Amino acid sequence: MDLFDIIGPVMIGPSSSHTAGAARIGKFTRMLLGSEPITARIGLFGSFQKTYLGHGTDKALIGGLMGMDVDDIRLRESLELADSRGLTYEFYDAEMRGAHPNTVILDVKGEDGRKIQVRAASVGGSEIIIQSIDGLEAGFSGHENTLVITHHDTPGMIASISGEVAASQINIATMRVFRQSVGGEAMVALELDGDADDALLQRLSSLRGIFHVAYLAVKGKEV
Repeated sequence: MDLFDIIGPVMIGPSSSHTAGAARIGKFTRMLLGSEPITARIGLFGSFQKTYLGHGTDKALIGGLMGMDVDDIRLRESLELADSRGLTYEFYDAEMRGAHPNTVILDVKGEDGRKIQVRAASVGGSEIIIQSIDGLEAGFSGHENTLVITHHDTPGMIASISGEVAASQINIATMRVFRQSVGGEAMVALELDGDADDALLQRLSSLRGIFHVAYLAVKGKEV
């Protein structure tokens, strides 16, 4: 047990799971989107659905979508700030079978027209799991700098991606690969020991068959 386990995260309360975890989910969704969000449709399940008003889960999710960290005092006013920034949103009751009680589905559109759907759960102590992205299984927590790359499922694609990372002298800590069907859309999530620079991101984006590259730079930051 370390100090974090004893005192918990530095955050705007009242709840590490319903507030801080929700803010992290919102911020990761923004990072995966890659642009300023302009619309958000957010489905809440279980405990999130029942207690979101009292715990400020709605404010935390919207604040995270606007790039706020878990200790940002503006989280308390995020709904008003969203209105001033042109972010429209709605919340609804989501029905899921066998889901974690603190699960949320975010359908978000960015100012560049890109859309993304993220399903995630806040599992306690501000810890989260990004469960799926656009219907593709993900399963990462965001503790490490993470590359999330959607691509065409073709032979040699994973080798090409990992080769570019290796050329940047960055070690891959974990790799998760998922696909919808053979030859269809696929996704790889790479947790890194180092920091990916713009040159690497550009090389990855230019690979044939790459649809989108998102980089979650979190090492040394509170998100």
